Amino acid sequence: GRAPEVARGCGGSVLFAGFRALGMYSGSLPHVLRFHQRHREFYLVVAVGSSFHTYNVSNALLQDITCLAADRMLVFASYGSLLHAFARNKEVVHIYEGHKADIHLLQPFGDHVISVDVDNVLIVWDVQSEEEYLQMNFDKAVFAVSAIMHPSTYLNKILLGSEQGSLQLWNIKSNKLLHSFPGWGSGVTTLEQAPAVDVVAIGLVSGYIIVHNIKFDETLMKFEQDWGPVTTISFRTDGHPVMAAGSAIGHIALWDLEEKKLISQMRNAHTTAIAGLSFVHGEPLLITNGADNAIRIWIFDGPGGGGRLLRYRMGHSAPPTKIRYHGQNGQQILSAGQDGTLQSFSTVHERFNKSLGHGSINKKKSKKKGLRYDTLALPPIMAFASVDISTCGNFAVIGLSTGHVDVYNMQSGIHRGRYGKEKAHEGAIRGVAVDGLNQLAITAGSDGLIKFWKFKTTELVHSTNLASSLSGILLHRDSGILGIASDDFSISVLDVETRKIVRKFSGHLGKINDMAFSPDGRWLISASMDCTIKTWDLPSGCLIDSFLLDSAAVSITMSPTGDFLASSHVDDLGIYLWSNRSLYSLVSLRPLPTDHESSVIMLPRTCPAQGICWMKMSKLVNLGILAQKSDFYIQLEEALRTNEYTSPLNLLKVMGPSNIETELRGLAPEGGGSVEVMQSFLRLIGMMLNTKCDFELAQAYLALFLKLHLKITSSEPALLEEISKLSAQLEETWVHLQTLFNQSLCVLNYMKSALL
Repeated sequence: GRAPEVARGCGGSVLFAGFRALGMYSGSLPHVLRFHQRHREFYLVVAVGSSFHTYNVSNALLQDITCLAADRMLVFASYGSLLHAFARNKEVVHIYEGHKADIHLLQPFGDHVISVDVDNVLIVWDVQSEEEYLQMNFDKAVFAVSAIMHPSTYLNKILLGSEQGSLQLWNIKSNKLLHSFPGWGSGVTTLEQAPAVDVVAIGLVSGYIIVHNIKFDETLMKFEQDWGPVTTISFRTDGHPVMAAGSAIGHIALWDLEEKKLISQMRNAHTTAIAGLSFVHGEPLLITNGADNAIRIWIFDGPGGGGRLLRYRMGHSAPPTKIRYHGQNGQQILSAGQDGTLQSFSTVHERFNKSLGHGSINKKKSKKKGLRYDTLALPPIMAFASVDISTCGNFAVIGLSTGHVDVYNMQSGIHRGRYGKEKAHEGAIRGVAVDGLNQLAITAGSDGLIKFWKFKTTELVHSTNLASSLSGILLHRDSGILGIASDDFSISVLDVETRKIVRKFSGHLGKINDMAFSPDGRWLISASMDCTIKTWDLPSGCLIDSFLLDSAAVSITMSPTGDFLASSHVDDLGIYLWSNRSLYSLVSLRPLPTDHESSVIMLPRTCPAQGICWMKMSKLVNLGILAQKSDFYIQLEEALRTNEYTSPLNLLKVMGPSNIETELRGLAPEGGGSVEVMQSFLRLIGMMLNTKCDFELAQAYLALFLKLHLKITSSEPALLEEISKLSAQLEETWVHLQTLFNQSLCVLNYMKSALL
């Protein structure tokens, strides 16, 4: 039978499946740098929400990762009180259960791994057996563990730092405290092994960095930075005696250990605290990451001791406010964020991402002044609404909150006109659009009016009153359909040619944040503050899909190729891709009631969802793996044997246009079909022509088949043979019809002349 309908998941989406998240690179946890002996390569591991990325592999846990570490073979990641060990960066090979509180420190330790939870319980685990080797409880009031490290060459020993400032050296094999260090009057934030044996760098809440010999309990040097707590420390190992220290405000200090002085500052390396900082062993490279969603690699190859940015992966450091697909190939998404930047994200590979920077009123002036903070920087882009660019690309139409709508030349910036005598609307402009032929400009105002103007002469042509305040408009240029969102949470659809409202949809329970059309203009998709994303079918006027999310989508956009819907959300740094299921499986889009209750579905993670990874991998998709054979397909297979085509034809006759197209697409090998079944379909057309019934229907079926499969039909001898038979049949039928037409015309002419 037909492939089973994809379950709505108790009110979930039948049309869209979570694919993956874009633009998320780093959280507030320090990265881990590991060296793979066999590959002779360094791997960077970074936690992003519930996934960790090993450049470039990822896996996901059930909740956000709270701690991350790695040894030569395994990556350790924890959420809550559970600790997981991953092999090959993707398989969970061990789970360690025993903590009763959230884990906040991890330390791989040979055949063991050490974890410390927020209740101050330290557990040493046997990596392979997953059993507790040792458990230690510390009094939180006296020694709250805040940092942990294994001093190089110190067998079975760990050094612990505390929030109180003291340190302890333990032998975990014998469970003995070997030595206590009184500390320096400030909480320990980080511990780092120096290149020299016995020497450890200790970062403090006070901003001091103590370089201490733990064998002789002797302080070798002391540095102070003015930027608050030291968050992370690393040492160069490429022949330069330099120590780098990260701060809570995003600056990095570089200290010369021979001269015992500050040699350079890397200010604003990140816009948030430096979470992780590591020099690559034997290389003049420094890797940093932070909660500003950025990973940066700095190279030290110039004078002055400072690093210059070599490579980076970065997304928005504050949530995106507006996203739009750019270009016709469906591979780039433009995104404006609350961080003030405009970025371009590739749906194919991260290496094609670009940051288009932060706009400035006068770039030359702001650089010349050498301002620490660019006071001339433009405020964040909140929307691409109330502006539009003409189809030709030469003009920009800009609507203002005052009700004015102005036209400017894109290249020169010269003012070219204004709509209305003084202003276009009484009240704020809520949207502007220019039609596909540069004939009309359409404006929407908070006064509830949609106005149509001649684009060139700025003359008012028509005005439509919607009787409620408008919140936004969206024009599908190819079809001339205008989507209008109102403040009463309803959506109206207006035909630009007739200037009439042709559809009205209601069902949202909150402000409509954004709308998107499918490329063919058949669907209008809307996102609302009620946390739902709804899909409306314009031809039928029905709601066909609705799903609920944890956080409201502030912006949505659909790929020009129709394969993905992208969304950005309240208080979220990511851009989320949803694959269009109707392109790769049989979905039954039934009308839903307007008050349809959707259940919550999860946002996709940064790794592609299983089963949908075919996207972008190959132009040829074997859909046979994903979809079972339909009744029509089975009947065509059967007809090859019996030569009886009445049953498949009857099935085809009761189908709607979209179903017919889906069935015909599925006949080709790349759609899960075969050349034999395509041959069978062509014989069905031949049978229809032979019976001299449904002639126009046969023509329509054949035209669609050839439109979809012309390439394979012309390259397969078996199909060419069937086509040549059909061609002869059609020729014969046309000759017969032509004879009938001629006879009819003769009779008609005779009757006309006889009447005269």
